[in-house]
Amino acid sequence: MARPRRIVLVRHGESEGNVDDTVYEREPDHALRLTETGRAQAVVAGEQLRALFGEEPVSAYVSPYRRTLQTFRALALDPARVRVREEPRLREQDWGNWQDRDDVRLQKAYRDAYGHFFYRFAQGESGADVYDRVGAFLESLYRSFEAPDHPPNVLLVTHGLTMRLFCMRWFHWSVAEFECLSNPGNGEYRTLLLGDDGRYRLDRPFERWITPQSYDLDG
Repeated sequence: MARPRRIVLVRHGESEGNVDDTVYEREPDHALRLTETGRAQAVVAGEQLRALFGEEPVSAYVSPYRRTLQTFRALALDPARVRVREEPRLREQDWGNWQDRDDVRLQKAYRDAYGHFFYRFAQGESGADVYDRVGAFLESLYRSFEAPDHPPNVLLVTHGLTMRLFCMRWFHWSVAEFECLSNPGNGEYRTLLLGDDGRYRLDRPFERWITPQSYDLDG
């Protein structure tokens, strides 16, 4: 098994929805574009990733949303060294329809009170749903490591919540631990590094917005 030395998760650059939440009333979430600031963030991330990967090959998986595809293109990685696939399981948490701004703000307030992992948006997904499909993607990713010529680098261009849930699944974090974590900033990335002991470690933690609340497994 040729496990990669590093697995890099990149959040898309700033999108239209990050600066104007009324756009969801007119455009589908998956169709939102990067802003000029978002493109600039992706360009900076690309400079850092090209230095990180050097001359090594990369296996890349990209969410099918427009803003993630645009982010990947703006990274400007060498196409001769990158094998890229569109991966729907790495998409954003689905809302399932156009969104009314006031209703969304209310639902997000409910989610903050109820819990980000279990709360299900009307007509959409819960964090637990995203966790399940990320887990299914991980099974496919593990199988790809069986190829003896698998690249030493894996790149995932995705969304903030999906990044956190990927790490939750990979490192077996509890729901309570997940609930306390904040999304990385637009255009930021985290890297899972393979150590000499055969275990992966996160290069830097996600910021916390609350102290995790733990529950006793015995009740």
